[in-house]
Amino acid sequence: MPQVRRDLDANKLAASPQAAQETKMKKLLVVLLLLTLVLVVVAVAKDTAVNGWVVDAKCGAKMASAAGAACAKKCIAAGEKVAFVPDGTQDVLIVDNPDSLKSHAGEHVSVMGKTNMDKKTIHVDSVKIMAEGGEMKH
Repeated sequence: MPQVRRDLDANKLAASPQAAQETKMKKLLVVLLLLTLVLVVVAVAKDTAVNGWVVDAKCGAKMASAAGAACAKKCIAAGEKVAFVPDGTQDVLIVDNPDSLKSHAGEHVSVMGKTNMDKKTIHVDSVKIMAEGGEMKH
């Protein structure tokens, strides 16, 4: 029996450096995954400036122009959700703080805020009205 015991102890010692290396690699993998998650959250949560049209959720992108201003004002006043269509897209983002844009219904604006493309929402921190040529009004 003592011989068997020594063989088992020798196998444990031989496997020990490999097991220690595997443990280190697992810990490194967990740290890298956590770091990646933190970077993704920081990137998603960053405020961005976006130009686009304040519309109602019902009519959406088809009314994202000066011609749709009256429709957007009417629908929002009737209780339809406030939405935002970024320039150059057909995306309709529901404004999760509608009072920030309600008074700008039908207007071309530049907003500073956080977008969540998975949920198709935007949280507006600030808003500036755009001139007809696409520049800011002073």
